[in-house]
Amino acid sequence: MKPKTAEISDRETRLLEGLRDHPELMERFEAILGLTQSGDGVLRTADEIEDLLVEEVRRLGNTTMHQWAKTAEQAAVTGLRDKHPKSRMVFIESNPSAGGWRGVDRETGA
Repeated sequence: MKPKTAEISDRETRLLEGLRDHPELMERFEAILGLTQSGDGVLRTADEIEDLLVEEVRRLGNTTMHQWAKTAEQAAVTGLRDKHPKSRMVFIESNPSAGGWRGVDRETGA
């Protein structure tokens, strides 16, 4: 392990900024780091730690996918608005194949 220094590298700065932008991910990483420390007084076996780690990695994956989906959805909406400025998105419950959403032209209503 590298000795601690007072200076923060550019890489560490970018990581901290990213984690501040995504506090849900920071929470997951803190939980994973917590598994490396046994300060809670409970003596666990390697199998128990492995099970806890697998669960935390699953949670991290789930959180990551949710964050990605939000970003991808916003990028898609922005891209469609830029490409079709006269269109708007409306929720249609009777269109399950499109997840309920479809584009509507503002001028024609179609």
